[in-house]
This record gives sequence, C-alpha cells and structure tokens, in this order.
Amino acid sequence: MPAPAHSPAAATPTGAAGDVTPPPVAARTGGFTLPGPVAAFDVGGTDIKAGLVHPDGSISHRSTTPTPRDPARPAAAVVDRTTQLAAAMPGAVALGVVVPGLVDDVRGVGVYSANLGWRDAPFGELLAAATDLPVGFNHDVTAAAIAETTFGAAAGIADAAVVAIGTGIAAGLIVDGRPHRARGYAGELGHTVVDPSGPLCPCGARGCLEAIASAAALARRYTEVSGRPAAGAREVLAARAAGDETAARIWQEGIRALAAGLRQLSALLAPEIVVIGGGLMRAGDDLFTPLRREAERTFTVHPVPPIVAATTGPDAGLLGSALIGAGALTGDAA
Repeated sequence: MPAPAHSPAAATPTGAAGDVTPPPVAARTGGFTLPGPVAAFDVGGTDIKAGLVHPDGSISHRSTTPTPRDPARPAAAVVDRTTQLAAAMPGAVALGVVVPGLVDDVRGVGVYSANLGWRDAPFGELLAAATDLPVGFNHDVTAAAIAETTFGAAAGIADAAVVAIGTGIAAGLIVDGRPHRARGYAGELGHTVVDPSGPLCPCGARGCLEAIASAAALARRYTEVSGRPAAGAREVLAARAAGDETAARIWQEGIRALAAGLRQLSALLAPEIVVIGGGLMRAGDDLFTPLRREAERTFTVHPVPPIVAATTGPDAGLLGSALIGAGALTGDAA
C-alpha cells in the first residue's frame, strides 16, 4: 500500500495507533468473523470515522477526521483522505468504505449525495487503484443495519429496518435476512414526502421527511422561525425543556413527520422491528416516547413494530463496513 503523501489534516485520534478497544460481546461468541484485519471507514456528512477492525471485532488505529469538502472534486477528496488513513493501518487484507446518499454497491458507485455533492462517483474503482486492496463499498446506513442485525438490537430478526437520523435520514433494510439495496435506491426514507406543502429539500422536492425531522432540519427550522440560532437538535431540545413554545412545536412536527415516514415504511415492508440510530437517538425518551405514541395513534391497518434504540453504538458503521470489506475479499456479500 503506498505511503501517504502527507498526514491527514485535522485528524483526531480517539485512541493511540496501537490501542485496541475490547471486542463487542457477540464478537467473542462467534457473531463476528473476519478473514483478517480490515481497514474500515464510515464517511459521514461531518466526519470520517476510521479504524482497523480485527477478526475478534476489536478496533485499533482509530481516528475521526473532518469529511473533506471540495466542490470541484468531492468524491476524489474523500478517496484521497481515505487512502491516507488506510496507509497507516498495517496488515489490512481488505478495505470497507461506506458513504451516505444513493449508492450502487454492485458497481461500487456513489450515485448521488445531496449533502456531499457527488454524482456517479466510481468509489470502488478509485479506492482499489489507490490501495491495491479488495474493496467493499456500500451505504453507511446499510452498514449500520448489518451490524445491528449481526449482534445488535435486531440480532436474529429476518425483517428489520435500521433508521439513522442525523444530518439526513435513511433506512438500512434487512429483508429475509439480507440487505435490500435495489441498486442503491432502497432505503432513502428521508426522501419520502410526508408533507407536500412542507419545506424545500436539497433533492428538489417539497416536504421530504429529511427536510422536517432530521437533526439538521430541526435546528434549521427552529432558527428560521424563532430567529434564535441553534447549532443542532440538542439546542432545540434544551429550548423545549425550558418552555420555548416554538421549540416544542418544531419538535412535535418532527415527531409527526417521523411517525408518518415509519407508517409508509411499515405499509410497504412491514418490518418486525424498527431500530433508531444516528445522533438524534441521543434524545432518548424525548424522542422515543412521543414517537411511539404518535405511531400508535396514526398506524391503522399495520401493527406498530417495536421502535427501539440501536445498541451497537458509534462503532456500528465501522463494524458493518468491516464486514462489507471482508465480503469483497471472500466473495460472500455481507
């Protein structure tokens, strides 16, 4: 693997290069298998999480690096940063990279990312050429879904939806025990329309779930309506707790939109369980209690599935990415 041309800018290690985190419980009981260390990357709208995932599920060589933004070459900038980080992970037998947006995992192409700005980017080809490793490339929420159904909240469940709510909203769909991707177009729950007269979404439609109920949308809408800046959903929730009526209304509108999105999801796929992950999950009972209540109120024909918090934690994307990378080496898709 080529040495990096320079050290990644602004990388924040979350453990020294040789430090190894303990393996997840299921890794110690056979729920996690890799053919060797896999360099795993979880590319998000804000940060790239990276780590060398070992066969027992432990992770070394961790770092968190700001996702590079280059309007002229958005995908190439991510490939460059990933390559630099991978070069510092000795012994990797494969590379797993997961990204947001529309992803064609069969062709290894990032079809479209509204937040990061690429279209039809050949990530798989570029990463393989840069690292000389087998590359598994997929959607970030699919990776989380694979992790959750391997040893998390949905372990052993054949039909599950893992919904990540953060900068955007997307669902990793597991149908009959396998990820359902449909050339990358499945699972874009954030772009289902829940209010045709709602706010404009970056995708060009009005009233998308993501434009109303994502963490970013909650903060943006509160700022627009109240005139008081909110850096994120946490500030909206704090204002709501302090008695701010605008914050309470924005939050409740988000809850209603989420329940509407889950109702559409249940009508189409009838998952046995809905697992909520992403940054908004940290709202805890302020999210789950009203969301379950609204689902019970609005679901009609279909039963309300259990709506639970993800349990694999912040490493879900990395662990799922490692499984996807391992599949590129062994020929067994995750």
